[in-house]
Amino acid sequence: MTLSHAVPDNDRPPPVRAVFSAVTWKEIAYLVSNLPLAIVGFVYAVVMVSTAGGLSVTAVGIPLLACGLYLSRQLGRLDRARARGLLGVRVDEPTPIPGPKRSGGFFPWLWTSIKDPVGWRTVLYQLIRLPWGVLTFTVALTGLFVLWPVLPYLVRLMANVDRAMVRGLLSPSDDLERRIAELESDRGVVVDTAAADLRRIERDLHDGAQARLVALAMGLGLAKEKLLEDPEGAAAMVDEAHGEVKLALQELRDLARGIHPAVLTDRGLDAALSSVAARCVVPVKVAVDLPGDPVGDPAGDPSRGRPAEAIEGIAYFVVSELLQNVSKHAGPGARGATVEVWRAGARLMIRVSDDGRGGASPSGGSGLAGLAERLGAVDGVLVVDSPAGVGTVVTAELPWRDRG
Repeated sequence: MTLSHAVPDNDRPPPVRAVFSAVTWKEIAYLVSNLPLAIVGFVYAVVMVSTAGGLSVTAVGIPLLACGLYLSRQLGRLDRARARGLLGVRVDEPTPIPGPKRSGGFFPWLWTSIKDPVGWRTVLYQLIRLPWGVLTFTVALTGLFVLWPVLPYLVRLMANVDRAMVRGLLSPSDDLERRIAELESDRGVVVDTAAADLRRIERDLHDGAQARLVALAMGLGLAKEKLLEDPEGAAAMVDEAHGEVKLALQELRDLARGIHPAVLTDRGLDAALSSVAARCVVPVKVAVDLPGDPVGDPAGDPSRGRPAEAIEGIAYFVVSELLQNVSKHAGPGARGATVEVWRAGARLMIRVSDDGRGGASPSGGSGLAGLAERLGAVDGVLVVDSPAGVGTVVTAELPWRDRG
């Protein structure tokens, strides 16, 4: 006689179909493929180290070791790609070793390659992975036939060990490696920003002042031809040309102010930001609290208390862009804005706030994303706090560097 009883739904184990998800099958594929790749990596590491070590007393051993470590880097690249595809491990690629030309010659490059920590840690990874690969291959393959009820849990445990090994041995060397990668990215941002500024200046000159000056030259030429025949007409054309000159000069002043205003060079951030605030559509209160007196220093040094010219220029650009955003996006309900600049230790702090409609976001097309990139290129930070209907507070940090 067969007895049966109902099992409550809460006490039922998870179905096998749900346990063996796509992630689990990827982990099984990774563990099964560990052994053949581990054999190849182990053989390569042993042969490379033993051969280069045995020949190190000759002139061939050291270059051979450098080339072997370079190839071990490539094996590490393949292992990182496999872990990324099957285990979902995101590991940054290490900084490549510069070639002999960029390293200052063959021998500096050779020395840098021999002491490459990434290559040596990859060799260590290949050596210790063989016994681990034997274990994971055996458990994963036999578990599919014998231990399948608990196999997903064993697979997850072994995959986590592999994830830790990849992160620990195949990731960039240290914070310095990651810092180098950040600086390379920031350098690209600086180059792109400079190129965009040059294109903007060229476009403004071509479409604005240059076009007016061409029209001015043509008008003066026609006035010269009519000077004897029609003096009154020539005088009218000279008056019109005089107006064109005024407009061209105004456009040139605006262009120069957008590049680097003279008031910023002569009188510092306080006066320059006050000039920018005067052009905003809402009333702006400016408060600049920097050590020293940037205007009329009693000691005769007008640069005392001012940051480096590059930092000062970026600070001016940031405030100018943020106040333009206030004029465009704060809305008709905005009653005022505030600009605060002060020094906090080794940082130059900037805060621009308004009581407008809020809702600003770096991804909203307001130019905040570009400002964040420009600040990031010099180790700066941009923080936006803009609840809808409350207002916007944008805080920017720049590194403080004393003016040379």
